[in-house]
Amino acid sequence: MASSPSPHTRLQWHTRVWQLSLPIIFSNISVPLVGAVDTAVVGHLARVELIGAVALGASIFSLVFWTFGFLRMATSGLVAQAFGATSTSADSSAISLTFWRSLLVAIVLACVVLLLHKPLLSFSLWLLGTDDTLNAPTSEYYDIRIWAAPATLANYVILGTLIGLQKMRAVLVFQLFLNLLNIVLDLLFVPVFGWGIAGVATATLISEYSALALGFMLVRKRIPWNASQLHWKSMLERTALTHLFKLNTNIFIRTLMLVLSFFYFNAKSASLGAVALAANAIALQILHICAYALDGFAHAVETLSGHAWGSKKRHYFNSAVKYSTLQSIIVAALMSAGIAVFGEQIIALFTNQQQVTEVANLLLPWLIALPIISVWCYQLDGIFIGTTHSREMRNAMVFSAIVFLVTAQLLIPRMGNSGLWLSFSLFMITRALSLLYYYPKISNNQHFNQHDSGKVSSVSSL
Repeated sequence: MASSPSPHTRLQWHTRVWQLSLPIIFSNISVPLVGAVDTAVVGHLARVELIGAVALGASIFSLVFWTFGFLRMATSGLVAQAFGATSTSADSSAISLTFWRSLLVAIVLACVVLLLHKPLLSFSLWLLGTDDTLNAPTSEYYDIRIWAAPATLANYVILGTLIGLQKMRAVLVFQLFLNLLNIVLDLLFVPVFGWGIAGVATATLISEYSALALGFMLVRKRIPWNASQLHWKSMLERTALTHLFKLNTNIFIRTLMLVLSFFYFNAKSASLGAVALAANAIALQILHICAYALDGFAHAVETLSGHAWGSKKRHYFNSAVKYSTLQSIIVAALMSAGIAVFGEQIIALFTNQQQVTEVANLLLPWLIALPIISVWCYQLDGIFIGTTHSREMRNAMVFSAIVFLVTAQLLIPRMGNSGLWLSFSLFMITRALSLLYYYPKISNNQHFNQHDSGKVSSVSSL
């Protein structure tokens, strides 16, 4: 399997970053659009608490599913490094073995989730501290969607493999199919069939398994698929499994802290009342759209930095960081400007309930500032994932989560919802600064060839 040709000039680098980012931007935007449609279809039903129930149900699955997001991230980093190493070797078996090892882990974890799904729900509702008004529709949503676990976790592995191989058009096809199907089924099951919150969960369940079938076809075209060449002895090789376990454990802790932070945000929103919870849910959906779009550049630097790490090319790494970060900052600024101009109209798309709209409009200053505040930690996450520096990611996120918890506890009693959003903004800033502290450990690492040089190699730090 041949590596992609390396860019050399500034124009080639700008072009390459856009080639990798643009498909991810389009595909990623479709992810929060599903949440936006989920919110919108129930936002026009008679019961205001259903908006909050969907938000709480989604946050539970962020906790239950995205906690295992290490399957996507670790797979992406390892595949990208193996892909970069093919520039000096024709052996692509490491890519196949990484895919199958990660898929095996995904299947085992999905079985554990299904066995423990009842205690997980009880624990989640206890953490949220909500009453029966919200617990009943949230449980209805959960009891259906939980059965998507095997497909969801396997899809993480498929995405990680395609991103690591820089097959961003395949990622676009996969994500668009998954999310557009989900949206179509949402609009069919809820407004047309009248299934309510159960229709939202059923749409997701069907979409995940349909996307899994497509994902296997996409991967099969891009990595060796001869089952006779895949030996259990190689797949279960101790050193490789130990490395995968350590990498996954660190990213698991990092992701758990991130998900728990958003879970805490939703729990605090719920404690402020149904209207504040609904307004914050809408505001977060808008920010998720921005974040998923900016993740296009983070995914680009992820696969490019992983490729550089695998091929030991320092100039390639420096250039990937420079040009992807520059473009992400420009796009973040444009997003902030768009929210400043059209923010009230965007909020109106989510609900026609005046109380919720009024509270959500008060959050516009935070929505304007956060894309520019957050873009830095997204980019740094991509770099650390691509180079598989998972211990540093873990430490940075644990510290940032503690800062968020402490500041929220101090500010919410004094400032209410504004205190929650200020704490959230400080959380994003802390994420960036703590990762930046560790960044020289990557950029100055002796792993890179000491005599490596290139036409575009002037960047040694972010």
